[in-house]
Amino acid sequence: MDYLPVFADIRGKLCLVVGGGEVAKRKSGVLLEAGARVRVVAPHIEPALAEKQGIETVVARFAPQHLDGVMLAIAATNDHAVNQEVSAHAHALNIPVNVVDSPELCSFIMPSILDRSPLMVAFSTGGASPVLARLLRGKLETLIPHGYGRLAGFAARFRETIKARIADPAQRRIFWENVLDGVVAEKVLAGDEASAEAMLQGLLANQDAQPGGEVYLVGAGPGDPDLLTFRALRLMQKADVVVYDNLVSKPVLEMTRRDASRIYVGKKRDDHTMPQEQINELLVRLAQQGKRVLRLKGGDPFIFGRGGEEIETLAAHGILFQVVPGITAASGVSSYAGIPLTHRDHAQSCVFVTGHLKDGSMNLDWDLLARPNQTVVVYMGLRGLETLCAQLIAHGLPASTPIAIVQQGTTQNQRVVTGTLTTLPASAELASLQAPTLIIVGGVVTLREKLAWFHPTPSAQPSR
Repeated sequence: MDYLPVFADIRGKLCLVVGGGEVAKRKSGVLLEAGARVRVVAPHIEPALAEKQGIETVVARFAPQHLDGVMLAIAATNDHAVNQEVSAHAHALNIPVNVVDSPELCSFIMPSILDRSPLMVAFSTGGASPVLARLLRGKLETLIPHGYGRLAGFAARFRETIKARIADPAQRRIFWENVLDGVVAEKVLAGDEASAEAMLQGLLANQDAQPGGEVYLVGAGPGDPDLLTFRALRLMQKADVVVYDNLVSKPVLEMTRRDASRIYVGKKRDDHTMPQEQINELLVRLAQQGKRVLRLKGGDPFIFGRGGEEIETLAAHGILFQVVPGITAASGVSSYAGIPLTHRDHAQSCVFVTGHLKDGSMNLDWDLLARPNQTVVVYMGLRGLETLCAQLIAHGLPASTPIAIVQQGTTQNQRVVTGTLTTLPASAELASLQAPTLIIVGGVVTLREKLAWFHPTPSAQPSR
C-alpha cells in the first residue's frame, strides 16, 4: 500500500486553493461539496470562480501568511515555482498539501470520487495514472446506482438500534449482511422505505434464533484471480472462516474477506497438513458453530479436488452447502500455454487423469490413454513423468508424440517445457520444475508455437 486512504472531515474548516483558473475551480468545487470554507489566492481569478458562494478570494501572489488558519492546501497553478513554494511552506507547517500533477510535492493525493453520499468511493493510482482511476470510476458508476446512497442512509438510521439489540459483533455483521444483500435492500433501492423498515423490524424480532452455519465449496481456478466467477467472489467476501488448499494462489486468497479466519489444510505428496477425513470433520464442526465456511480449492472442486467426499460428509450431518465450480487446471493452464485441448486435425476427444492415485501409485488404464487422436491431461504427474512416458510408448503411442509440462500455469511464474515422450523427462529434470504442474499429451501440443505468442500473459511465451 503506497498511500493510506483517509476520509477527512473538513466541514466548516478553512482550506486554501492557490490558483485562479479552471483546475482551481474544480478543486474548489470539491472542497465546497464537502462543506469546507475555501480561500482562493491568485494574481488573477476567473469570474466564474470568484462568484462561487462560500469562497473567499485573495487577488495576490501566494505568500506564507495565506496558510494561516488553513486545514489543508491545494496548489493548482501553472507556475511550477509557485507550486513548489506552496508545498514547501505547507510541509513546514505540517499542513496537508496537494500539488496538482506533481505527486512528488504532495503529502496527500486527491482521488477520483464516486459520490453516493453518505456512501463514498475514492480511487487513486498514487499519481501513476489519474486517467486510469477516472476510467475505473466510470465503470463503477454503472454498477453502483444512486440508490445506494439512500441505502447507506437507511442503514445509518438503524445502526444504533441494531447495535443495542445484537451485542455480538460477528452476529451483528451477519445480520447486516442479510439486510443489505436481501429483500430489505431491494425495497430501499426501489424507494419503498416504509416496507423496508417493517421487514427489518421483523428480522430483528427473529434474530435470537440460533443461526445455522453453511459451507461454500468454491473452485478458486488455476491461479489467476481474473478467472474467478462473480459468484465465487461474492461468497469469498461473505465467509467467516476460510479453509484453503495448497493450490490456492496468494492473489486469490487475498480476495477473501480481510477479517475472516484462515485455516490452511494444504496437501502435497507425502506431506498432508491435515488428512482428508479431518478436513471433512472440520467443515462440519465450524458450520455447527453457526459460521459461514469458505472451502477454497484450486481449480474445480469436483475435478480431482475431493469435493464429492466433503459434501457427502456435510449432507450426512445436515449441513447446508453451496458448490461453485471453478475453471479447472486443464482448461485454464492449457489456454494460457497456448495449447487447445481439442482440434479437428489433432484430437477429437480429451481425457483427464490423475497421476497420483489414492494408494500413491500410477497404475492407470494405459490402453485407454494410448489411443490416437486424443489429448491426455495428467494432473499431479510430475514425479511419475518418466513412468508416464515409458508406459504410453509401451502401449502403442509413437515415441515422437508431442508432450508438454506446465508449472504454475496462469500465474506470472508459469513455465512451459515441451518435447516428445522420449525427450521430455530429461528436459523437465534439467528445468528443475516444481509442483504444481500439469502434463498435456497429444498432437495439440504442436500448436503452441503458433498460438502461445498471441496470449497476453508474458510468461506464456514459448520456451525453448
